[in-house]
Amino acid sequence: MADKLFPTDFSYEGLFPRLSRRLRIGIVGGGRIATTQAAAARLTGYWEVVAGALSSNPEKAKTRGERWFLPEHRCYSSFEEMAQVEAGRPDGIDAVMVTTPNHVHYDAARVFLEAGIDVLCDKPLTNEFSEAADLVRLTRESGCVFGVCFVMASFPMVRQAREMVHAGLIGRVNQIHVEFMQDWMVPDNVAEAEHVKWRLDPAKSGATSCTGDIATHAHHTATFVSGLEMTDLRAEMHVCGAPKALEDTVMMMTRFEGDVPGTLIATRLASGNRGGLRVRVYGSEGGIEWDLEKAEYLKYNRYGDPDAILSRGQGSGVTPRVERFVRLARGFSEGVIEAWANLYTEFAMAVAARRDGIEPPLDWLDFPTVEDGARGVRFVDAAVQSHRAGGTWVTI
Repeated sequence: MADKLFPTDFSYEGLFPRLSRRLRIGIVGGGRIATTQAAAARLTGYWEVVAGALSSNPEKAKTRGERWFLPEHRCYSSFEEMAQVEAGRPDGIDAVMVTTPNHVHYDAARVFLEAGIDVLCDKPLTNEFSEAADLVRLTRESGCVFGVCFVMASFPMVRQAREMVHAGLIGRVNQIHVEFMQDWMVPDNVAEAEHVKWRLDPAKSGATSCTGDIATHAHHTATFVSGLEMTDLRAEMHVCGAPKALEDTVMMMTRFEGDVPGTLIATRLASGNRGGLRVRVYGSEGGIEWDLEKAEYLKYNRYGDPDAILSRGQGSGVTPRVERFVRLARGFSEGVIEAWANLYTEFAMAVAARRDGIEPPLDWLDFPTVEDGARGVRFVDAAVQSHRAGGTWVTI
């Protein structure tokens, strides 16, 4: 019997426990986002990168693997080969990160699930809802852990916002506004860049570009913080800059459970905005606001009282559940790498629990799951349907 990963005396309260060994993870993809995620995974102390399918060209796979310090025999030229070989190794990967363009997500994730290997997949989960639904089915049948990279939900102050809203500190939620403003598509020649071409290619990016890429982050953040599912939307997609095959901007009116109204805007042509994800949830007794470009802080207001600004860090008013995700004291800034590390930490706990045969309490981990990914795909489908129908209301 394999050694247990969790210590025998660990508690679900407080910090996450140290495991008996690092978990082994493989990479499918190998581009810029894979580098970011691998750095974050290593930061946790829970993961080591040991294998990769970094190119379909065997020579390129080997060359790229050398940059990752991977042994040659664990540099694969297909994810199918990687899943088959790693599943049969006594020291095979415990999980895989899928960091490819959108159109590969389904096939790659499916192959690893069928091999019994846990998956953390970039978003959007798939380009077609039928594929997303199939991944939900395969995950449930296999018993595997499946996480989706809605990383914004792993910022400590987003967790704090969720805790405060759920505790009723702003009263009954009555409206939700979220936006994701970026500016990297302002130049007219941006579509010529190699890393951009696939994002504007319907064969790879699906029916949308901006909506499937960053509006899905906005959708998930709004539902995560508020605790309310988005039920209906009315969407208009636009190409505001140079001509493109897919939209660079989307604007929506939205409705959430309980007939709560809201707005959602996402664009890549808002000059001066780089990480402009902002979520605002207002209720009968106050409101709460978070801005990705000021990620260390959370604005909180009780109606009639002075505004309060909460800052990330132990002993600064954040809850014990949030303190698990705080690495540095106030004044020493944390950012997106640390947020990715928080996602990989929770994913590690879920993977280790599955291997140890442990069923953790349902509220112990809050990382986005395959079901969250499927909801994101359904959100994108509804936006496309609404836009094509002239901006009519569509039920998600």
